[in-house]
Amino acid sequence: MSVTVNGTVAAGWEPVREEFEAFVTGEHVSPEAQLSVRHHGRVVVDLWGGEDTEGDTLTGVYSITKGAAHLVVALLAQEGVLDLERPVSSYWPEFTGHGKERLTVRQLVAHGSGLINTPEGFSYEEIADDALVAARLAEAKPYWEPGTAYGYHAFVIGALTGEVVRRVTGRSLQEVYEERVRAPYGLDLYMGLPASEEGRWKPVLEMVPTPAQLELLAAGEPLPELMKIAFNWHREPAMDLVAYANHPQVKGRGPASAGGVGTARAVADLYAAAIGGLGGLPALLKPDTLADVARPHTPGADSVVPEADHFGLGFERQHAVGPEAFGHCAASGGLGFADPVTGIAYGYTRRRFGFPGGTAPENGPLTAAVLKVARGL
Repeated sequence: MSVTVNGTVAAGWEPVREEFEAFVTGEHVSPEAQLSVRHHGRVVVDLWGGEDTEGDTLTGVYSITKGAAHLVVALLAQEGVLDLERPVSSYWPEFTGHGKERLTVRQLVAHGSGLINTPEGFSYEEIADDALVAARLAEAKPYWEPGTAYGYHAFVIGALTGEVVRRVTGRSLQEVYEERVRAPYGLDLYMGLPASEEGRWKPVLEMVPTPAQLELLAAGEPLPELMKIAFNWHREPAMDLVAYANHPQVKGRGPASAGGVGTARAVADLYAAAIGGLGGLPALLKPDTLADVARPHTPGADSVVPEADHFGLGFERQHAVGPEAFGHCAASGGLGFADPVTGIAYGYTRRRFGFPGGTAPENGPLTAAVLKVARGL
């Protein structure tokens, strides 16, 4: 079956469609992808392509979920409900031992706790339960002294920050997100897929590497030990990332680290709501908060993944976009970000896992095309 690209772009944004078409219809297995861009709140790109993907198809968005979770934390800090400089233990008394009691909320959100997993890891059912994960980690020994280094807490950061949110608000992070962000702004991005939306959900698909990519896989260096632990690959059997996103408990409960379900439109809408407002509602974040979430919080090398100067306030820094930009990638290849300078809110999702995982390479030319048009305007 031939792969076609559907959707629309506003006048002047045709170069973005050309980049998207060149990738989606290229000589490889279809990525089943969606791309959405808002410019100062206006939809300027709304595209999708694949054999079995529509513009409103819902699928697992992995760590793009972290962007929604960190937005909740930033919103509560902006309102003074949450004090980022207080120790985590002042909100969560059980969070003690091995130096955990000295860790501030800001350091926690910026992946500084060292609690990237437990030695035994988590089953799919367990890792879908943020409250259970948080309770286990509160008793665990960190993999480094809290606050002295940082590293990507791939599948647990939302459980840790979510427990702080629960202690300070009496509501789960998922509930606060639903009440304060998703429902008011009409976002098609869920932490816990409602039964009413099941008909639009389609599963994440396995990676299909090319022969050249298979050679790279075979010749690759062994994974760092902390990376295996953070991604729950140190247990037997190792967690399969595709099976994770498609697991009924993950889809239904929406763990705040990587269990969200949504569309590219919703990802762009989330970031548009953050920086400029949406649908007549004001921006979620004020200028000072926007500056804080993008400000570098983690100088130097990430202890878990091969990144440097990785995080602002939880959000991943967008080095290819600009110092004021913030967002988060997805294991399957997706990406969402906001750039207050150009007014861009970008959402890209893939149903088919990209090689080798993490931000898919096509985001480079797609982002460059988007920024070129935006800056030209």
